[in-house]
Amino acid sequence: MTHLIPSGAREHHISTGAGRLRVLHADPAQPDAVPLVLIHGGGTDNAAISWYRLIEPLSADREVWAPDLPGFGGSIDAAPAGGPRELARVVAEAMTALGITQAVVAGVSMGGDIALNLALEHPRRVAGLILVAPGGLVPIFRNRTAHLGAWAAAQAPDWLLRPASRFANRFSGAAIRAIVKDPAALPAEVVDEFVREARKPRAGLGYARYNQATLGRRGMRNDLTDRVHEINAPTLIFHGQDDPIVDPTGSRRAADRMPHARLVTVPDCGHWAQLEAHDRFLAETQVFLDQFA
Repeated sequence: MTHLIPSGAREHHISTGAGRLRVLHADPAQPDAVPLVLIHGGGTDNAAISWYRLIEPLSADREVWAPDLPGFGGSIDAAPAGGPRELARVVAEAMTALGITQAVVAGVSMGGDIALNLALEHPRRVAGLILVAPGGLVPIFRNRTAHLGAWAAAQAPDWLLRPASRFANRFSGAAIRAIVKDPAALPAEVVDEFVREARKPRAGLGYARYNQATLGRRGMRNDLTDRVHEINAPTLIFHGQDDPIVDPTGSRRAADRMPHARLVTVPDCGHWAQLEAHDRFLAETQVFLDQFA
């Protein structure tokens, strides 16, 4: 099956304990800076969607690696790994397989949750963090009613979850309008890939395992607010002010508690801040990365 390949990237595959994973790679002419590892978000996301317009410019002076997590994108046939701690271990193993000792790690949404867990559980692997609308920083999903509904949906057995997901994914194009402030800000190629991913028979199963691991009946099991002060790596947090999925309040609290974190909030911007506010995100990220020569 043909997958979207961002400009400047090449497709590789690696073998891990989680299965065969697709990895996008961009290699500069003289890679002498700390490499960058990019982790995509949940739903039917993949590395090419989350980082479509960013891999090429970010690889101007450093190697960039962007894996598809088990159960997503080009790794959809790999068995889903579970929650953020398990997925952080997969990323650490992938880094080992790729010969990456240490990297700046960027993650969007679910990927931000994974990046935070990687920094906490494997601190020597993480030189710096870039977190876009990160998960793992709120005690409850939206409000109690919404949280209980999300928890109940996550408990569905696979025989019910799969057909329900396939039905819901038929409306993936409309779903984009529910997570971004301005759909017109998204590249058409990203929208097309998002819809294609949603139509795969196993689409959403990796994210379902993540939700099952993180959604408790009364609150989020993955809230790292009380631990983020342990992260000493320089951190950039980038969040849309109008994010309807992940409350920016969690990012504000984390930025206040982390010793070396800076928060950038973007007005008139929804959940996919790195895509919706591409130019601002790229400018902030390039300044941040200058310290990792």
